[in-house]
Amino acid sequence: MSNQAAWIPEARQQLTVGPAPTPKPGPGELIIRSHAVAINPVDWKIQDYGIFIRNYPFILGEDVAGVVEEVGEGVTRFEKGQRVITHLLSLKTANAAYSGFQLYPVAQENATAAIPDSLTFEKATTLPLAVSTASVGLYLPDYLGLPLPSTSPESTEQTLLVWGAASSVGATAVQLAVASGLRVIATASPANHQFVKDLGASVVFDYRSPTVVNDIVNELRGKEIAGAYDAISEEATFGPLSAIAEELGGLPVASVLPYKNPSEAFKPKPVSAIAVFTPPNDKIGQAIWEDYVPKALASGQLQAKPDPVVVGHGLDKIQHAFDVQKAGVSGKKIVVTL
Repeated sequence: MSNQAAWIPEARQQLTVGPAPTPKPGPGELIIRSHAVAINPVDWKIQDYGIFIRNYPFILGEDVAGVVEEVGEGVTRFEKGQRVITHLLSLKTANAAYSGFQLYPVAQENATAAIPDSLTFEKATTLPLAVSTASVGLYLPDYLGLPLPSTSPESTEQTLLVWGAASSVGATAVQLAVASGLRVIATASPANHQFVKDLGASVVFDYRSPTVVNDIVNELRGKEIAGAYDAISEEATFGPLSAIAEELGGLPVASVLPYKNPSEAFKPKPVSAIAVFTPPNDKIGQAIWEDYVPKALASGQLQAKPDPVVVGHGLDKIQHAFDVQKAGVSGKKIVVTL
């Protein structure tokens, strides 16, 4: 087992490929032979802005699909040779061994799920960070506090708004909310409306429509509203969501990024994906990652969406993948195979 990684040598520097330490799993950990990695906005933002990482050189990356190479003490759900996805937690541990852009990362059992043979690594790797990020906003009691997802959900009679439903987090949030028994309405560009409906959304609005605020207010008024999940969290999304909240007299909102100008009616709460693995919320993480995700992937209830766009093979293609992701992607996820 000879490990290699795409290292970031210093803040704001390009990635370089080189040798990496050969990992050993600790208790509750696994070594994964990575076969596909996905790129997230946080990856190039760390590179460009020098945020989150204190000690360089470092390895980035959260989303991995691959095969279990070795299991540590106490690991009971996995064995060598098993196909899995994992949300890697180096941004929690500050340890590059737990990062995605290397051949043999260290994964934590509680952030790993088995995948069926019918699901390719390229598709599967689009899910991990999105599952954790969506779950924090949807299920943690300090956020929207929804019922946990089920393979046989019962209706809650509640409606959830997902803004940016064709994004990775948005597409996952739609599916999880439907599996929790909610009726979901969503926004997306017209080209992605059918895609979002296929995920389970009942109604999809064009976020660029001049009447989108009134249209959504009319759709929600008189209904039991669970809240909203802003999967984009930019000024272009906070503006209309704030207007909707004011019209409705308040709206609980989970967001992927913080909002600088909260009001009494509109106080989005930014999520941190690692919170779902942190006590006392780790039981929610367990319900998602251990109980729901493997069963829902096996049955087809949970789809690995949006579809991957593979932009290269090998660690030396990850910098290019950063650049493609940064340039803008709609309804797709940038992936590199390894």
